[in-house]
Amino acid sequence: MPLTAGIVGLPNVGKSTLFNAITKSQVEAANYPFATIQPNVGVVEVPDHRVDRLAELFHPKKTIYTTFEFTDIAGLVKGASKGEGLGNQFLSNIRLTDAICHVVRCFDDADITHVEGSVDPLRDIEIINLELIMADLQTVENRIGKIERKAITNRDKDALAECAVLKRIAEALNAGKAARSVDLDEDERLLVKNFSLLTMKPMIYVANMSEEEIADPQSNEYYCQVKEHAEKEHNRVVPICAKIEEELSELDKEEKDLFLQDLGIRESGLDQVIKSAYAILDLCTFLTAGEDECRAWTFHRGMKAPQCAGVIHTDFERGFIRAEAYSFEDIDELESEHAIKEAGKLRSEGKEYVVQDGDILHFRFNV
Repeated sequence: MPLTAGIVGLPNVGKSTLFNAITKSQVEAANYPFATIQPNVGVVEVPDHRVDRLAELFHPKKTIYTTFEFTDIAGLVKGASKGEGLGNQFLSNIRLTDAICHVVRCFDDADITHVEGSVDPLRDIEIINLELIMADLQTVENRIGKIERKAITNRDKDALAECAVLKRIAEALNAGKAARSVDLDEDERLLVKNFSLLTMKPMIYVANMSEEEIADPQSNEYYCQVKEHAEKEHNRVVPICAKIEEELSELDKEEKDLFLQDLGIRESGLDQVIKSAYAILDLCTFLTAGEDECRAWTFHRGMKAPQCAGVIHTDFERGFIRAEAYSFEDIDELESEHAIKEAGKLRSEGKEYVVQDGDILHFRFNV
């Protein structure tokens, strides 16, 4: 399953232009609200120089990168949680995503209308966040209404625990705070996980600015406002120019690198968004390499070797014996598995081994 992110924001902030860029597809990006009337889903490969290097060394029949899935939904407006505009049907499209990318307009352009009549990123953020909060509040209150009587009447232990944590979340939502602001332990998180609360998901603010300012985001007053707001929420902000991202998507890697150099930008907005998503979701990558296939696999930091084996196939985890492991840095330097063995860099790891980002693994199993 690819990682997933929902792209949200007010109409005409650049969501569909960004979606066009990151998926190299052509959803409609018209200059009027609700140009996107069905959720658009696209999957993009996650660039990884380690996979590229392994392909150089092993010359595999197949090279497979990890993927990231983006869902672009219609522009939300005030009252979306109550059915205004195209409403709640679109909020439901992002309930199952891993993270939310909130695109915020940080540029002035008289030719592109703003649904609120002016450019004000903090107001726009408040509108979207409030709609997400109201949608979650409705979900939480509906659940409390169903379970509270059972909890009180039957003194059901599980129902009492669920009711207690939902009431704490409802209190925060009523105060205009996101569900993620509530301090929950692991058991409490499991209790509310199935509700897929929108404001429980980590959020990345994507500040969409002009071509002239993207090389120096700090010069953009709107961006500085968004950055300050994101820091208060312990969220991340990524500066992009959606127009430039769309142009980059049409270029090959060499042309793209030259274009970025000319603009004075180190990496594309897409790469920054993906890196931020991996960081906030606490994700890493392990690799497998051989003549048949070189491949990247995503896992949660802290997972042990058998769990990572299960990422490839459940049989690998069920019959796990050991993992033969070495680091990407070692193969990058020594350039062959034979040299890895000669240098004593090949390790045999058991069930308690905590897999590290960049590990190259070969699993031994028996079922």
